[in-house]
Amino acid sequence: METIVRVVGTAIVCITAVFNYLTDVFLTQPLKATIQHLEETDLTTLSGENRSLKAKSLWASSGAVIMALDQLGVPLYAVVKEDVGTEVLNFQPFFNGDIFLDAKRRFYGPRERSMGLLAFLRVGVWTNGLRAFRNGFIGNVSGEGFILGGVYVLGPGEQGVILEHREIEFGDKVNVLEVLNAVGRIQRELVSLEER
Repeated sequence: METIVRVVGTAIVCITAVFNYLTDVFLTQPLKATIQHLEETDLTTLSGENRSLKAKSLWASSGAVIMALDQLGVPLYAVVKEDVGTEVLNFQPFFNGDIFLDAKRRFYGPRERSMGLLAFLRVGVWTNGLRAFRNGFIGNVSGEGFILGGVYVLGPGEQGVILEHREIEFGDKVNVLEVLNAVGRIQRELVSLEER
């Protein structure tokens, strides 16, 4: 019986690897975001009165984490590609920061990436979806739902992009330790600038 379980487990791992490889062939490879690409993005606030601003103003003086943590003195922001129905309002209780609309989707990369229907062939997408469902997130079919997102840690001034994480598949999470290390680099560089 143990041999059968091992053979079935190995077969599942092999099939998963083949499906991931085959779907990776059709995914657009990301281009690295540059600070020049991101800083000129026009953002619109989604809470209170609508106002427009250049993205650079979010991190110009203190750096910023776009979609991660806010515990180390670095502000936390979310940038969304659309404001459909009550999605942003429903997301707000889970996010302790300002949310901005990037209608031109510049924060989604110099080369926008989408997963499309190939997502249904990836085991990771199914497990991420199941994890979200178990945590009470049901989702919907409103709006555009195929574009892959990411997380940025951006340094103040000319420090630029310190960390860039691009989703490989839906539900792919950033490594929190990498985010903390990147935020720590902002802190060190801010302190060294203040000492001068």
